[in-house]
Amino acid sequence: FEQTDEGVSVRAGGEVFHGAWLVGSDGGRSAVRKAGGFGFVGGDPEFTGYYLQIELSDPDRLASGRHYTPAGMYTYQKPGIVAPVDFDGGPFHRTQPVTRTHVQAVLRKVTGVDVTVTALERAATWTDRARQAATYRKGRVLLAGDAAHTHSPLGGQGLNLGLGDAMNLGWKLAAAHRGRAPEGLLDSYGLERRPVGARVLDWSRAQVALMRPHRGMRALEAIMRDLIDTEDGATYFAERVWNASLRYDLGGGHPLTGRGAPDFTLTDGAKPNTLMQGGAGLLLDFDSDASLEALAKSWGGRIVYRAGEAEDRLGLGALLVRPDGVVAWARDAGAAPDRDGAVQAASRWFGQPAA
Repeated sequence: FEQTDEGVSVRAGGEVFHGAWLVGSDGGRSAVRKAGGFGFVGGDPEFTGYYLQIELSDPDRLASGRHYTPAGMYTYQKPGIVAPVDFDGGPFHRTQPVTRTHVQAVLRKVTGVDVTVTALERAATWTDRARQAATYRKGRVLLAGDAAHTHSPLGGQGLNLGLGDAMNLGWKLAAAHRGRAPEGLLDSYGLERRPVGARVLDWSRAQVALMRPHRGMRALEAIMRDLIDTEDGATYFAERVWNASLRYDLGGGHPLTGRGAPDFTLTDGAKPNTLMQGGAGLLLDFDSDASLEALAKSWGGRIVYRAGEAEDRLGLGALLVRPDGVVAWARDAGAAPDRDGAVQAASRWFGQPAA
């Protein structure tokens, strides 16, 4: 591809396509990332993981469930679903085909049982490679999803991470394309999302560390299980896995700023997620402040204003929500109006008012 100040031209399959922007969301081996010269930094894999559908001469020789062994780990579901992890320095599948003979050798090594594989019906492989793009934007070219970060699929963290990229970038790119983006809006995509990606990569690395075939790791795993059995520990792990602890550093003194907006239910049954389906921001005003209504109107259709009571307002008087569901400004019930704070937040994320 080639880019200018006006747009991007992409050559693919003998054809040329023209657009204002190019977003590489084409996976861990992203052609856009490679063609654009984006740095992709991180560590090499330690293992090759397999998901296998096989036939065994004696399915009962392996015990069901998850097992750690001196050579790795495996999960077995009778009669023929097995997922071994071989700490071979991975990835094996990049150098040689995954055959029945190879699968049998891996199973014997990892399980320590002299099993015989009579048929290989299906095989999928994966590794713990953890890398991240050095930047998520170069001019009119941006990266999102696995093109921007790749790691092991443990815990399904990649899905949340990719969706979070899309939600964060989509509305900002739309604003830039319409000429409504305030200065720095598109750069805020990488500034906000790259630390989130780095955090997930570290989480993935920690999971891999606990899988290593070492007595010290088994001891550490036991301690982690004890922590998860506590209320605080379970809360911490659940928030990390569900991304509920995510908070962008947007400034402002309110503890809700930068976090995902609560999915309030207004007394008329409306919810923020339905009020925001048009792609605009949302100003929820539980105190029916006339100055906030005027503020929303001055931004035209970029901010939807909604006054009214909620079934549980969580002690809030008003809040401004970005199109990706992130709180840009909030005020507690009974607090001073703080219209200036609301105006500053609206200007930062929605540009200058229309009137």
